[in-house]
Amino acid sequence: MFAIVKIAGKQFKVEKDQTLYVPNIGGTAGDKVEFGDIIMADSNGNLSFAGAVNVKVQAEILAQVKGDKVIAYKQKRRKGFRKKLGHRTHYTKIRISEIA
Repeated sequence: MFAIVKIAGKQFKVEKDQTLYVPNIGGTAGDKVEFGDIIMADSNGNLSFAGAVNVKVQAEILAQVKGDKVIAYKQKRRKGFRKKLGHRTHYTKIRISEIA
């Protein structure tokens, strides 16, 4: 059984006991979250789509983490302008505990 869920504006295909990194949704480690915005669900070959889905996806927050550093380098030629910028995106690591 799997479901396609919309989490923080992005779509993820999830299965039971799967671990994934999603955009930061807040909360602390050990909190339980429930996602109700299901786009599609599959149950033994029976597909249900957005309007007819009565499925809830429950997950547990494992950690709040940061992604790899991304460097943005700006330069204007012949002007002596150089700027090095960087950032690390915040993610939430979750484990799907149940698709019901």
